[in-house]
Formats: sequence, structure tokens, C-alpha cells
Amino acid sequence: MVLSRGWAAFLVGVGVWTWLIWPRFALAIWDDPRSWAGGTSGEGAPTGFLWIHALLITASLAIGTAVGVLGILGLRAAGRRQG
Repeated sequence: MVLSRGWAAFLVGVGVWTWLIWPRFALAIWDDPRSWAGGTSGEGAPTGFLWIHALLITASLAIGTAVGVLGILGLRAAGRRQG
């Protein structure tokens, strides 16, 4: 399969976007009172709300990383085709 330079750059952008958005979301979830049994950040046991969001954030970062790496590999391959 041949990936165009434009699509490869798009994939890199998606990977970067993922790493800009999800860590901020993780901080918001951590500070959300629904994440902790005590109702305060870090107080009491973590709730299902925290665990499911942690799973979603982890999966999204893994997928975003994979997409970004594919984009980088596509850009490198496109450079070799042109050079």
C-alpha cells in the first residue's frame, strides 16, 4: 500500500492531537469528585468512573501513538520515494 504524503501528515497530526487532548482530560477525570469514594480528589478508593475513564484514556493514547508512528513511517517512505 502506498500512503500519500498528505495522508501521512494527517496521521501524524492525529497522533499529536491525541497526546495534546487526552492527558488534559485525564487530569480533569482525576479531579472529578465522582472518581473517588470520598468525593475529593485522591480521597478514598477509586470508583468505576475513574477506572473506566483510565481505560479509555489509555486505549486512546495507545491508538493515537500507533497512528502517529504509522504517519511518521509513511512520511519517511514518501521521502525515500521522492529522493
